[in-house]
Amino acid sequence: MKITKTKKRWGIILLLLAIIIIIACFPPKPQDPVQYYERESGQLKTEKVAGEKWLVWLYNNPIGEATLWVLAKRKLVSSIYGKMMDRTSSAKRIHPFIEDLDIDMSDAREQEFKNFNDFFTRKLNDYARPIDTSFNVVVSPADGKILAYADPKNSDFIIKGFRFDVSSFLDNPFLAQKYFDGALLIIRLAPVDYHRFHFPVSGVLTTNKKIEGDYYSVNPFALRKKAEIFCLNKREYTILSNSLFGDVIMAEVGAAMVGSIVQTYKGSSVRKGEEKGYFKFGGSTVVLLFEKSKINIDKDLLINTAKGFETAVKMGERIGEASHSQ
Repeated sequence: MKITKTKKRWGIILLLLAIIIIIACFPPKPQDPVQYYERESGQLKTEKVAGEKWLVWLYNNPIGEATLWVLAKRKLVSSIYGKMMDRTSSAKRIHPFIEDLDIDMSDAREQEFKNFNDFFTRKLNDYARPIDTSFNVVVSPADGKILAYADPKNSDFIIKGFRFDVSSFLDNPFLAQKYFDGALLIIRLAPVDYHRFHFPVSGVLTTNKKIEGDYYSVNPFALRKKAEIFCLNKREYTILSNSLFGDVIMAEVGAAMVGSIVQTYKGSSVRKGEEKGYFKFGGSTVVLLFEKSKINIDKDLLINTAKGFETAVKMGERIGEASHSQ
């Protein structure tokens, strides 16, 4: 048993050394920085991307793309890495991670963590994310960078040159028909973000579905190269019925190194702002789909998206309102 473990350990070390040598011999092409709008100030900011050099190499180099196909997008790799982040020894990674990415920990409910995933899925103090309680307002389900599409001309949403196929995303052509002329919001969670997600409106849950898929990164460098990731990755969605907003689809999309998507809600009747679940380690995405003429998305989000930029939002803040009030 010890010999086997030693061989595995050396195998991993040799693989990492090989990757380092390959990266040195085949450096990636320089990439434009990832920029987004800070909603509060309206300023254009540059995002500090975790593992930037590695991600650029994976998605912008022939050798990197081959490595991605063989290894990085596989469930086994994400599963193994997720388990590593559950180990007590992973706690030593927390402080360097916080320092390197300049993460604000003042809102965290706890300051000590038993492992990296415990830190990554940390809860916040109740006052940290005020919920807009107006009955006709939709709130952001998570902290992250948002893209908003309100009036697609065709049956597909076009995202950075890729047609977002609702049928493929939902794996249900019949259900997709309800959303062909509707609205789409994509909230991308980076590793630095609070990784619990919440309900954007109150209502009754009617449907839950899990769809197996790959584990590509949802990092901006990955999306520039392979925007169809949303329709390829593992995902699960819930239909939330609301008298004002109709049947709202809320979907969680897995990504590279995400150990799992964990649902924590209880029962079928839920309140806006109530926790729905959380992502373990990795960058992830929440997608919202609305039927036609059910939501007026806030103009600043639409304008920034039209210019090709995401907008930074916090969980609980307003992102739109009902098209018609009762």
